[in-house]
Amino acid sequence: MARQLDEGARILRDAPLRIGISTRALFDLEEEHQVFVRDGVRAYADLQLKREGLMVNKGTGFEVIERLLRLNVPGEKPFVEVILLSRNSPDLSLRAFNSIQHYGLGIRTGSFTSGRPIGPYVAGWEIDLFLSNEDADVRAAVAAGAAAAKLGPPPANPVEIAEDEVRIAFDGDAVVFSDESDEIYKAKGLAAFLAHEQDNARNPMSGGPFGNFLKKLSILRAIYMDDRGFSKVRIAIVTARNAPAHERVVHTLRAWGTPADEAHFVGTFEKAPILKACGAHIFFDDQEKHVLGASIVVPAGHVPGPHAAEQPVIPAA
Repeated sequence: MARQLDEGARILRDAPLRIGISTRALFDLEEEHQVFVRDGVRAYADLQLKREGLMVNKGTGFEVIERLLRLNVPGEKPFVEVILLSRNSPDLSLRAFNSIQHYGLGIRTGSFTSGRPIGPYVAGWEIDLFLSNEDADVRAAVAAGAAAAKLGPPPANPVEIAEDEVRIAFDGDAVVFSDESDEIYKAKGLAAFLAHEQDNARNPMSGGPFGNFLKKLSILRAIYMDDRGFSKVRIAIVTARNAPAHERVVHTLRAWGTPADEAHFVGTFEKAPILKACGAHIFFDDQEKHVLGASIVVPAGHVPGPHAAEQPVIPAA
């Protein structure tokens, strides 16, 4: 076990879990953004300069970033790095970095593009996960090979978690796993989906857009595993699958070497109450219905996927 942990630490010190986040996903800049939308870039820039000495409130992605950065050991090479990626100009970067210093976040690097798309910089920074409020930037990050999600506003009724953990929850199909099974459900219906999953229960699924991120996050989870089998990095799967389709999820995670701390096979039940009970610091789903429901109680990110918002896929018996 110690050898595995040493190997995991070596992997992440050589190639840390690298997260890119926009300033508007990290901080609450909705008022300033509305000025930009309504009055244009010059009015927005003037407002930001006037407020340069004012700290920005925390945004949707703040807590999960803060908790991940706490895992780093002072004086040692970090396991987690966070890069600020912003369409702001370099002149407007001071407010963001002043706020970062105020909150004690270990973020020291970033790109500021003066309105140009930031998608190309996702590959340049070798980002594993990108979080933003801009759909175009999220889709560009996906095209660059990163896991990416569009965040909405902070939850109105957030769950307060005192423990020094970071809890990350994922949907299954078309997020952690590929959308192959979802496509069978959509094309042939529930009976065909269930038959396919039972026939392939022990055949691992292919990875989806967050598959590689989950695998790297699992290395971090193993590093912080204590002797009781509890880690500071807690992973949950919250999927609309239920029995008998649940079995393939378990065998896939086992084959990948990415065990989850929690799995919730909710069927047609709403995900939000489960996520609230879980205390997730962020949840990723490819279906807008589930993201909107979850975002009331936990930070949630929409993963670009093949499903129309008005046709949610709920592959449950």
